[in-house]
Amino acid sequence: MFFNGLGTANPPRRYSKSECWEAFKASDWFRKLNARSHMIAKMVLRKDNGIEFRSLAVDSLDEVFDIAPDTLHSRFLSHAPDLGTAAGTAALAEAGIDAQDIDGLVISTCTGYLCPGLSSYVVERLGLRADVLAFDLVGQGCAAALPNLRLADALLSSGNCQHILSICVEVSSAAMYLDDDPGVLISACLFGDGAGAAVLSRQPNPQQRSIEWKSFASLINPAERDALKFETRQGMLRNILTRPVPRLAAEHAQQVLETVGIAPGDISAWIMHAGGRDVLLKMEERLDISAQDLRYSADMLRQYGNMSSAFVYFVLQAALRDNAPSGWWWMSSFGAGFSCHGALLKVEDCAGSASQS
Repeated sequence: MFFNGLGTANPPRRYSKSECWEAFKASDWFRKLNARSHMIAKMVLRKDNGIEFRSLAVDSLDEVFDIAPDTLHSRFLSHAPDLGTAAGTAALAEAGIDAQDIDGLVISTCTGYLCPGLSSYVVERLGLRADVLAFDLVGQGCAAALPNLRLADALLSSGNCQHILSICVEVSSAAMYLDDDPGVLISACLFGDGAGAAVLSRQPNPQQRSIEWKSFASLINPAERDALKFETRQGMLRNILTRPVPRLAAEHAQQVLETVGIAPGDISAWIMHAGGRDVLLKMEERLDISAQDLRYSADMLRQYGNMSSAFVYFVLQAALRDNAPSGWWWMSSFGAGFSCHGALLKVEDCAGSASQS
């Protein structure tokens, strides 16, 4: 399987963490929450938390604090199809293929529920064929991009498909919930909205760098399920985020990497889901790598916040735009479950260009 086109999309309005703090102070929710919650939110939003900006699907930050089931569902319905379509359109354009050439569509999300699923909306808006194989994957949280890509690989390996469109869409502002739980407050300060897409094909595009999916590994640990998950409360999604998450993410990431059998020193570029600043710090420590190795993840986190499953598409795009050295690239994501996934990518320069590896 080869990555022949990438696309990303965000809502048009972008907010700084300072703006988010001021909006929170002016909201009715500020008065509903206790002094400890005020302190936690101020600490996360006023100090260096690795995030400077987030794109949110709201016309003003006042809307963020309108937290009700119908409002949040309407936000997801209004914006998730648009974001998925925009990312898919960009990926098709980069791959240089027509929507009618797509044989399969795999879409992942965890921040809203539609029936028929998002695939129905994206098939219509992109003009995909009526006989396209369409799959909606839900419930995998921030980790979902890698299982999504693994399904695409299986479809291509079956021989029945030539091109698959993979899309992850998250409208985190449609999964907003506030109370005095520290994990709930911190997660509300971390997440942003976005979508990522990739055109995946059986053959590489000779006009681009070759990015080949070579091997894949997963680790699912139900014993740590309660460390990171969504629960439903009052008809809304409430994020459970606990203190052990950075450590668990790093430990699981190391185990998945060891399963594939490649040494960290042999990896030319790291395409990692960030989660948050503390996760990146634990990754450095556990994998014995440097902040420079995780610079693409850190930069995307700073610019966009944690976009859940869509995040790794942005990181891969950033590495390609920076012309990161060819060779072995490692892509990994973690999330609800507790789950962690990894994929070894072989990146080569296109014909006629000088090798950087």
